[in-house]
Amino acid sequence: MDVATLAPHLKHDEWEREPMCHLEKIQANPMPLAVHLGIEFLEAEPDQVTAWMQTGPEHSTLGHAVHGGVVMAFADSLGGATAFLNLPSDAKGTTTLESKTNFIAPAPAGASLVGVSHVLHRGRRTQVVQTRIETGQGRVVAFVTQTQMALFAHEAQKCDDDYLARNRLEDAEA
Repeated sequence: MDVATLAPHLKHDEWEREPMCHLEKIQANPMPLAVHLGIEFLEAEPDQVTAWMQTGPEHSTLGHAVHGGVVMAFADSLGGATAFLNLPSDAKGTTTLESKTNFIAPAPAGASLVGVSHVLHRGRRTQVVQTRIETGQGRVVAFVTQTQMALFAHEAQKCDDDYLARNRLEDAEA
């Protein structure tokens, strides 16, 4: 049976699939680094995103603590996902403009990390997101505050033949 038979009261444009929930939207647009690190997004709403990752020896320092860069990458992934959920409809993506990390305590290598990101400011062009990182046992590891910028597509500028001729690399003077 087709949709028209099952739901004759619906117009054709209402036959579309239900909109994705926020968590599905993040999972349908995976960040390669987040996938590489094994970050699992657990909950997602526009104001808050929660994720988890398991660390191992490959994520550690010589002192057997989780490397600060791993903590920062985890937080950046959460902050980016949170900003992604809050983009204006005409934006094409987001990028981190600034990130400030306050390390509170080390996480031992092999610890699981849980991060929760909250939106502090939501504007059209920028968002400020704060992420709290804890171990799976609830020990605070870091607070990270980021500014995320919305990316908008711009109409490509036309390059006429004259412009191309003036800017050819092989014709450049040394």
